[in-house]
Amino acid sequence: MKPRRKFDQINVIPFIDIMLVLLVMVLTTATFVKQGIIPVNLPEAKTKEKNDLQKEVAIYVNSKGEIYYEKTKVTLDELEKKLSTISKTQTVVLRSDKESRFQDFVSVMNILKRLNHEQLYIVTKD
Repeated sequence: MKPRRKFDQINVIPFIDIMLVLLVMVLTTATFVKQGIIPVNLPEAKTKEKNDLQKEVAIYVNSKGEIYYEKTKVTLDELEKKLSTISKTQTVVLRSDKESRFQDFVSVMNILKRLNHEQLYIVTKD
């Protein structure tokens, strides 16, 4: 019969691995937290130019399968033409009704992917 070994130390390597995975998960989900919650008085600038300020483009898909670019009803072809005129780095916000067909959502996503848009946000409700 073997003599029992006394545990003089604890192996913390698995604990560190778990903590690193949790840290990555927290940092990944933290990017989805809404920005701009803290009120700040911003300083005023003397110049009136706003070259880098671009407003986001909103695309809506309702439960009837109708697609809206901003507030204008469009077809998929018209949507593609309108999206091809904006910058690839322009923020595009997609709001799809939960009762809409998944195919309508996928069709819009295919257009955005084909046009190589980099900034896409899909809006959901908490």
